[in-house]
Amino acid sequence: MDKTVMTNATGSSLPQRSRQQQLQGLGIFCGLAAALWLAAAEAPGKLVTVSVSPFVISFMMVLGAFVSRWSVPALVRGTSDVVADTRQVSHLIVWGILAGCLWAVGNTLTIFAIRDVGLSIAFPLWNCNSLVGIFWGVVLFRELRGAPPLRKGAVVTGAVLICGGAVLLALASSAGSSPSAAPLRGVLAAVGAGVVFGSMYIPYRKAYLTGMNPLTFLTYFTAGELITMTLIAVSFEGGLSVFWGELVANKAILFWPFLGGLLWVIGDLLQNYAAKYIGISRGIPLSNTNQLWGLLWGVLVFGELQGQSTSVYAKVIGGSLLMVSGAAAIACSSATKSEYQSWKDAAQRESERYCVDPAYVASRMEGHGAESSGGRRTWVDYLLITIALVSFIALASVARVPSIALHWGYLAVLVTAMIAVLAGAGTALWRMTRFE
Repeated sequence: MDKTVMTNATGSSLPQRSRQQQLQGLGIFCGLAAALWLAAAEAPGKLVTVSVSPFVISFMMVLGAFVSRWSVPALVRGTSDVVADTRQVSHLIVWGILAGCLWAVGNTLTIFAIRDVGLSIAFPLWNCNSLVGIFWGVVLFRELRGAPPLRKGAVVTGAVLICGGAVLLALASSAGSSPSAAPLRGVLAAVGAGVVFGSMYIPYRKAYLTGMNPLTFLTYFTAGELITMTLIAVSFEGGLSVFWGELVANKAILFWPFLGGLLWVIGDLLQNYAAKYIGISRGIPLSNTNQLWGLLWGVLVFGELQGQSTSVYAKVIGGSLLMVSGAAAIACSSATKSEYQSWKDAAQRESERYCVDPAYVASRMEGHGAESSGGRRTWVDYLLITIALVSFIALASVARVPSIALHWGYLAVLVTAMIAVLAGAGTALWRMTRFE
């Protein structure tokens, strides 16, 4: 075993191999935690009636994400740290904006896919983004290179099992839904969304190999996201005045997708830390187990699937077991030393291409950020946090609580699990990397 000594974010010394293993474990935990929060982000949408335009819902969720993504970095590390990070790798600003644009396009395609073929067919098809992510990770960023065949097979097999479980869970979730009106168009839209979502992870991995902090990357991500989603919503709704009229007419429900945006930001941030420390080939399939948690929200909190047939419950059990098996296979196939070296080679290539300080790239790739204070606050930070709080309070003050039956006990259990997982992930990220 390589006994080369290196210093972690807290100043203690660790063998290099031990540090790598710890970061792998941290990335796996973040990927699984991301699934829980990404699933919860969809729950507020269930409180919105189907008569509301899907573009209004998507726009408000993106707006909530935009407000949260600027205030969360201010709360965690301070915007001065974001500025310092940007100066080191300013070329990645355009990649962050591009990733946000791709997400908005993919999200729009999912709207048409659900409308034309229903969630049962659309969700598994766009969940192929896991396989697309593995492809790009291998081809562009040397992921899985140098890994033993057994570990390569475990990652691919795990992703396929997760996709298979998604198919069964989606079929169960859509029991009794109406048949498709435009199947070909819907299938193409769903597949297109999967390809776009999978390709969106190219800027993710490019940013983290070069050393950008996920908090910084997501700050620019959301700018491209909001701009593109606004253009799409205004275009499809028939103009700015019409779209504004839709927002005003539905002001009583805008808080719920806005809240979903906050939950989504936390899940997406955890997903980004997973992508940074275990790569997109492993991190994205793990976070895609969010459908399993989404099903729990639907069944336990909202009382879905009550009174369904035995075959429906068999699909639920079978799909759940497949997804758990796939996640376990990926979690147990951590990167070997030779594969990790191939990641470093890819990082060196990025460093040379964009003339970034190699020492900066190497230290950030290992989760070191000792040069950042991570605790400074300026008036800008407090302003951003205040704007976020005022926005949530203002929308909540005019919100209407829908008359829908909720199982509050299960809701409390899931929320407690979310808080516990977030606390565990946050503590681990702080102790090991100072949120680097």
